[in-house]
Amino acid sequence: MTHLDTVPERARSPRGPAARMGGLALLVAAVACAGLFAGRGVTPDGVRAVLLGGGDPTAEHIVLQLRFPRLLVALVAGACLGVAGLVLQSALRNPLAGPEVTGVTPGAVLGAVAATGLGLAGWESPTAVVVAACLGGFAGAGLLWLLAGRDRGDPEQTAVYGVLVSAVLAGLTAVVLLVAPGELGSVVQWLIGSTEGRVWQHWNLLWPWAAFWGMAAWLLAGPLTLLRCGDEQASAAGLATGRGRGTALVCAVALTAGAVSAVGALGFVGLLVPHLALAVLGADLRVTLPGAALLGAAVVGGADAAAQLLSRLLATAFDADRLTLPVGALTTFVGAGLLMAVARRRADER
Repeated sequence: MTHLDTVPERARSPRGPAARMGGLALLVAAVACAGLFAGRGVTPDGVRAVLLGGGDPTAEHIVLQLRFPRLLVALVAGACLGVAGLVLQSALRNPLAGPEVTGVTPGAVLGAVAATGLGLAGWESPTAVVVAACLGGFAGAGLLWLLAGRDRGDPEQTAVYGVLVSAVLAGLTAVVLLVAPGELGSVVQWLIGSTEGRVWQHWNLLWPWAAFWGMAAWLLAGPLTLLRCGDEQASAAGLATGRGRGTALVCAVALTAGAVSAVGALGFVGLLVPHLALAVLGADLRVTLPGAALLGAAVVGGADAAAQLLSRLLATAFDADRLTLPVGALTTFVGAGLLMAVARRRADER
């Protein structure tokens, strides 16, 4: 186990986890407010007027029909990725087993891109995208499962196979783009990750899916805790490790596919959020899984608010109204920096 698996003494007190969860909930609320006020088209005073029941029809449409669903989709997609990452890392006993490097996210992206390139799905048809992304995500996870074979319980071998599968799926996505180059503009959002154009239809499809699989993941907190201790200890405690790990992977794939179908591939969210959740809330997954959901929501919601604010500043600086910064570019940039810092710190500790 790593140092992130240890539970601080303060977190073991009855009030510790509750206080931290309350703090995370307040953080999500603050991020939500920032997301509502950060966009273009309506001034903060205009947003305030709409929230108080006033404002002109244009401002009301932008706030209630564009910003609100975009915000909700960003929060729930972040929650899905946070929980999916923690489930994967616990089930595979690998701190680097994020959805991005286990074939899940690349597979979901490939499914969405292929369906878009064939004209079967697109941003304007969310239901078809959800189906395509789920099929691709399960295909990527299934390929990893087949390649790992008897080494599924070995974290290092599983990580190697996961990187290999992710590379193959990314290559297939590139082939799809070469075959249908005219679709590049419409699928680049899947490759980077974006919350632009998210409307109530996307929200209505995403939240039931996220609620069902999020609850399923929480119900697996006990088996996941045993799997984190190793297969021998889990088997000694009476857990069927193969069945438990398979069920956990299904939950992780479903949560990741739902997020990807809504916002595309957001880099490093599912990889780093679990580490933050374990550091803040400890190793009791009954608490840490909901905490990972809140942290994931705060990270993606905050990144979306920052992306909107930066887009406004860049558009003003370069006099380009259509210039937008995808939220996925921001999460990838910041996440890569954090990952390098963590890796460097662990190397220094050795």
